Amino acid sequence: MHKVTGALFKAHLLRNTLGINKSFRISRALSQLSSEKANSFNYVIVGAGSAGCVLANRLTEDPLSTVLLLEAGPKDTLLGSKRLMWKIHMPAALTYNLCDEKYNWYYHTTSQKHMDNRIMYWPRGRVWGGSSSLNAMVYIRGHAEDYNRWSREGAVGWDYEHCLPYFKKAQTHELGPDQYRGGKGPLHVSRGKTNHPLHHAFLEATQQAGYPFTDDMNGYQQEGFGWMDMTVHKGQRWSAASAYLHPAVSRPNLSITEKTLVTKILFQGTKSIGVEYLKNGQRKKAFASKEVILSGGAINSPQLLMLSGIGNADDLKKLGIPVVCHLPGVGQNLQDHLEVYVQQKCTKPITLYSAQKPVRMARIGLEWLWKFTGDGATAHLESGGFIRSEPGVPHPDIQFHFLPSQVVDHGRVASTMEAYQVHVGPMRSTSVGWLKLKSTNPMDHPIIEPNYMSTERDIWEFRQCVKLTREIFAQKAFEKFRGPEIQPGNHVQSDKEIDAFIRQKADSAYHPSCTCKMGQLSDSTAVVDPQTKVIGVENLRVVDASIMPSIVSGNLNAPTIMIAEKAADIIKGLPSLQEKNAPVYKPKTLETQR
Repeated sequence: MHKVTGALFKAHLLRNTLGINKSFRISRALSQLSSEKANSFNYVIVGAGSAGCVLANRLTEDPLSTVLLLEAGPKDTLLGSKRLMWKIHMPAALTYNLCDEKYNWYYHTTSQKHMDNRIMYWPRGRVWGGSSSLNAMVYIRGHAEDYNRWSREGAVGWDYEHCLPYFKKAQTHELGPDQYRGGKGPLHVSRGKTNHPLHHAFLEATQQAGYPFTDDMNGYQQEGFGWMDMTVHKGQRWSAASAYLHPAVSRPNLSITEKTLVTKILFQGTKSIGVEYLKNGQRKKAFASKEVILSGGAINSPQLLMLSGIGNADDLKKLGIPVVCHLPGVGQNLQDHLEVYVQQKCTKPITLYSAQKPVRMARIGLEWLWKFTGDGATAHLESGGFIRSEPGVPHPDIQFHFLPSQVVDHGRVASTMEAYQVHVGPMRSTSVGWLKLKSTNPMDHPIIEPNYMSTERDIWEFRQCVKLTREIFAQKAFEKFRGPEIQPGNHVQSDKEIDAFIRQKADSAYHPSCTCKMGQLSDSTAVVDPQTKVIGVENLRVVDASIMPSIVSGNLNAPTIMIAEKAADIIKGLPSLQEKNAPVYKPKTLETQR
């Protein structure tokens, strides 16, 4: 009897324990499910840069669409104020954030063997607005033929007639809408207001040298010199965050978290289901019922793909990363613009040199803080242009930005004299590089190998850049301002001397791109298809400058915003906008260089 009672008691205890364990397991699964549900959205967007801000705004226009936007950097306001974050929002303060790591990934390349083994500095935005919160605010779209070339390279549906309407959709130009400009978009674009005599001298000199004046280098005629468009509105930097994110912040279907590093894309087989991220030192997960969209830019997006098992299988295996999909194009095809400064001393005290003295800087700063006007309300890159390097080149392949001041080492070293300069460089460089993971640690910057100046063509084009700039600076319009040449300097004359100067002094124009290139499924180097979907997996897209098949002939911010506007329509399942037959200037003859 005693034994039977003991056995029954043990069985009862066991049954109860199993029951408790089972209900504990069920409740744990349920709480996991509910936390997943609480942390589940239709779309998870990685990166609140130029593309991510656009997508966050456009995808939450539908109140039934829920979006989580994850940004590694901080907000671009302090206590809700732009004035307190003047280093971002005052246009003239732009070099501050290029020089420290607060809002900046602060990347560096490998040592460049064709450039005297220099390690090159690559600032990239890590803040709301991304690099549009750090850049020089130059609004340039590139040439119509860049987009027609994309289409030929496999990005079908991304030719000029399908891209122009998205440039217009994004934009409100202060000069009003026309066949090329937008009039109702969130991105405000304006012209410089300083009317500086050196800008006028530069434009006059370019005409004396035989180049045309163009009244809109983003419109009918890119070729020539003229006044530049800038993403400045009412004296403030008009970043993608100002244009797209701030107006959407109060929507209940948009969640934003900053200072959040995404470390991995989560997969079920080859289906992307969410991301893992670090916030305040804690590892967390967020789930996407529809799609995960990478908008980290040309360095972070391929890095995150590789960390998550999408990339060259051999490279991933070496690092012990389980392969989700062998896509050898991830991180390859890296393209950038290099530029050099040609600098001339100015004989009159009219450059921005005196504006950089402490007392004057304080006055400029106070005027800007008070009414958003004065020398603080512009980036001063108000004139520039595009020319062809030689006869036979079908559309411009050299770009100029003119500045009535001297910049030394990315603005990290103070100017020492009254001087003016032109930033000049080739736009369709034939040198192509790559980036790869340094390790499996998401905190480690990847290995960046741009492979600058690795072709004879690039060396020749840079020689042309220096010679053609010197010719412009030698024109009559500069006579009353022209002092001795500072850089390269009169001692640099032969091709050999110019080549050596370029190796020592050329620097990135901060336009990394093309590392997750868009193309056809038959192209083994393509990473995304023309719908921006990552090839070989489901529910994953990349939308940023990394998906460009090849670099465009100009600055990258306007094209990146256009890419995101167009991708938003694709994601929503809307037919692409299209504008046929917008005329585009062609030179009368290709037998001459100008």
